[in-house]
Amino acid sequence: MTRLQELYETQQQSPWLDNLKRGWITSGELARWVEGGVRGITSNPSIFQKAIEGNADYDAQLRALARAGTSIDETYWDLVTADIRDALRILRPVYDDSDGVDGFVSVEVAPALARDTDGTVAAARHLHQVIAEPNLYVKIPGTAEGVPAVRQMIGEGHSINVTLLFSVERYGDVIEAYLSGLEACDGDLSGVSSVASFFVSRVDTEVDHRLEQIGTDEALALRGRAAVANAKLAYALFCERFAGPRWDALVARGARPQRPLWASTSTKNPAYPDTLYVDHLIGPHTVNTLPDATIEAFEDHGTIARTVDQGLDEARADLEALAAVGVDLDDVTKVLEDEGVAAFSKSFDELIGSLETKAESFGA
Repeated sequence: MTRLQELYETQQQSPWLDNLKRGWITSGELARWVEGGVRGITSNPSIFQKAIEGNADYDAQLRALARAGTSIDETYWDLVTADIRDALRILRPVYDDSDGVDGFVSVEVAPALARDTDGTVAAARHLHQVIAEPNLYVKIPGTAEGVPAVRQMIGEGHSINVTLLFSVERYGDVIEAYLSGLEACDGDLSGVSSVASFFVSRVDTEVDHRLEQIGTDEALALRGRAAVANAKLAYALFCERFAGPRWDALVARGARPQRPLWASTSTKNPAYPDTLYVDHLIGPHTVNTLPDATIEAFEDHGTIARTVDQGLDEARADLEALAAVGVDLDDVTKVLEDEGVAAFSKSFDELIGSLETKAESFGA
């Protein structure tokens, strides 16, 4: 049994792979990841930029699309949806064997829509129509404008991965969008699923930078503690909100909880353990989506034990201590959301530019 398999079997946490590229699909590597315990896949514009740019695996399809006169935007989506469909096929047995709990593959709406509620609704609806598979998650950013789009999509019975979550307060808004969306959805709810992707390591990156600017011994002692503490409070909110009469009424209609998904779990600071954001956030009804390098590190020396709801008082104390030395966590999470939206938009725009150049070289 691999560590990933043991993680799921003993702790009820689902390990997913935060990467996707065509070479893995065609070589059988993706199937081997799944055989080793990967139970889902997440993707985003940055992942597809790295996969497609400078990679000959996509050239045959790109050449055909260019010669057919397909627009560059349509070309991007044709390339992406081809990979997503193949990944969905590979993960479908996991979906079936888990009764629809795992086996999902996520694809994100265009990042330019992050502040556009109506545009996000239309794009998410279109992706679910074009890729009509039960194990598809369409990713919607958890911005203020994205939250009502989540509610609308859930209300229509579509499965959604809510991404780019940094603050516990916004996570609470997303939970409410999911619950109210389920309440608005007609009939049996067992086919509606969602995860809430709570970003982890980037919180430490931003907070540590601010602590170093403050520079006091008291501030410096708090480095590397904000991200895990923030995520643990998010998990506590999950446990609180998915319980009680309101939730019980939805469960009676077949509803599934919207699991927290720990994202951005590779360690950015080389001074920190490379499995920091895996080892300390293990617990039931959660997902951790891991870059392949982090999976390899976890397989080699990760620790498997329930940790996500341990030390909750200490987590609260850490966040209070951050506020006491002058770190405004609300501002931190706002900055991180803005940076995340900008980073995905930049990746998307750069990839579109690369596709235009390559399409021209194919004689489009």
